[in-house]
This record gives sequence, structure tokens and C-alpha cells, in this order.
Amino acid sequence: MKPRTKRLALIAAGLVVLCAAAAFVLNAFQSNLVFFFTPTQVSQGEAPKGRTFRAGGIVKEGSVVRDGNTVRFVITDTVNEMPVSYVGLLPDLFKEGKGVVSQGKLGEDGLFVASEVLAKHDENYMPPEAKHAMDQAAAAKAAQTLKGNP
Repeated sequence: MKPRTKRLALIAAGLVVLCAAAAFVLNAFQSNLVFFFTPTQVSQGEAPKGRTFRAGGIVKEGSVVRDGNTVRFVITDTVNEMPVSYVGLLPDLFKEGKGVVSQGKLGEDGLFVASEVLAKHDENYMPPEAKHAMDQAAAAKAAQTLKGNP
């Protein structure tokens, strides 16, 4: 082989390795990317089917049902509600009427099966995504009320 051919072969091999490494990094990044959705967005079909995502809102008063290690509750953004099922120990700060973010997958029956539940850490904190979503839901509800659709 001529030196020029060897050099081109090495450059081509280097490019192939570099492209493969970039593909692996992008694939890992894509599979670990988790988006946040509100119960209203989930009910409108914006949440991905069969993929992990985060859903957040306020735990509806009187909705927490414990059955051994399984806990079922409903999260709301004051416009729509979404049932959640979680197996495991809940954070100490988990309470009805307080903010929560759950990570998991949406089942075919509309039940959100959480693999992780995060509760707020003090009286004034709410995750920015949840706060923004709650404000938008409240504005939409107020607009519906003004139009005469309670």
C-alpha cells in the first residue's frame, strides 16, 4: 500500500469510530431524557405512550388509598385529574393537598404507574414545571368560567 492510501484508510477508520461513538452517546442521551407533563397534557394525549415521563400536580384530598406496599392516589392541576399507582415507600413529606412529581409510565388503562415519587421539601416550594403548569391550568379554568362553561 502506498503511504497516501494508508493515510486515507486511517482517516476513514477514524471517522467511522467517531461516528459510532457519537451515535452511542446520542442514543444514551435520548433514552435518559425525561419530560414533564401535567394531568391536563396527559388527558389531551401529549404524553408519550410506552415511555417514561414525569407527571406532577397536587395530590387530591381524600384520594390516597394504601394497600400494603401499594399506594394509589390522584394528582390534579385543578382542571384535570390523573390516577397514580406506586409500589414502595413514599417520601415523608408526601401529603394530600401538597405538590408532588411522579416519574413512571402511563398504562393503556390511563393509570400512571410510578417508579419514583418526589414530594416538595418545604411549605413554599413547588417544582418550576409544576408551578407553571398549575398557573396555566388556573388561567384556562378562569377563561372557561368567563365564557359560561363551568
